[in-house]
Amino acid sequence: MELRVLRYFLTVAEQENITRAAEILHVTQPTLSRQLAQTEEELGVRLFERGKRKITLTNEGILLCRRAREILELVDKTEKELVEQESVVEGTVSIGCGDVKTVDLLAEMIRSFHQKHPAVRFELCTATADYVREQMEHGLLDIGLLLEPVNLEKYDYVRLKEEEQWIVVMHPDAPLAARQSITAQQLREMPLVLPQRPNMQNELANWFGEDFSNLNVLATSNLPSVSCMLAHHRLAYGIIIAGSVSLMDEKKIVTRPLSPALKTSCLLVWKRQQPFGLAVAKFIEHVKSCIELSVMLELHNKT
Repeated sequence: MELRVLRYFLTVAEQENITRAAEILHVTQPTLSRQLAQTEEELGVRLFERGKRKITLTNEGILLCRRAREILELVDKTEKELVEQESVVEGTVSIGCGDVKTVDLLAEMIRSFHQKHPAVRFELCTATADYVREQMEHGLLDIGLLLEPVNLEKYDYVRLKEEEQWIVVMHPDAPLAARQSITAQQLREMPLVLPQRPNMQNELANWFGEDFSNLNVLATSNLPSVSCMLAHHRLAYGIIIAGSVSLMDEKKIVTRPLSPALKTSCLLVWKRQQPFGLAVAKFIEHVKSCIELSVMLELHNKT
């Protein structure tokens, strides 16, 4: 006998009325009546005495009612134990990421995951996308938070909707600090610190256009923090992704957006067909659920 049928039977027994039971179970009355009759036929006993106003249990029905409650209580208890078992998931999830604003979203997903699985710990490695991918290839990192563009041939991924904005960092006394935004023309003669990653330089080359090959590049840097340090010492203007700059001391460094605005997004990636431990697999499931929920809420708010 299916668990569904036992739940049908118990609901009818509790309500003593097929119509009310059908409403609670969200099935039609004929469907429920047919299911009960089929159950009695299969068991070879009568379970109900059907009266004009209500139905009552036979002796056999009382016995089945008692056993059905026991069975369903055991099933519910087992399901609860299986869910609670997830709370003892242990292990380490290693994530490589750049200094990007999307880490805010990653932090929220780690927070909600940690509430479910407090025994799981995280290892976060801040590095360039190339280094993160290399570490993933060697199995030293499980997941990468990578700034687009990214070659996704080897990866499964989710795209995160948080936008990353390109900005210019400079000393508060720098001449361009008086501007609300910075154009390519205004940067053409200035000493600059550019990102080392070729793909990021290509993004900037498209933004600068013909001026890119004639820029006064003082240095390249693999992390925005180094660009910020050089800018603070008045050595150059750094062109970086905004990332965690908002947490820095505005008395030491200020930022201005590029004009026209230049934005991109991040992907959370993991190697395709890679066997993971339980902690990593659970975290990937959690990330997907968070993204799906976010999309559903966004669609709901639009309707």
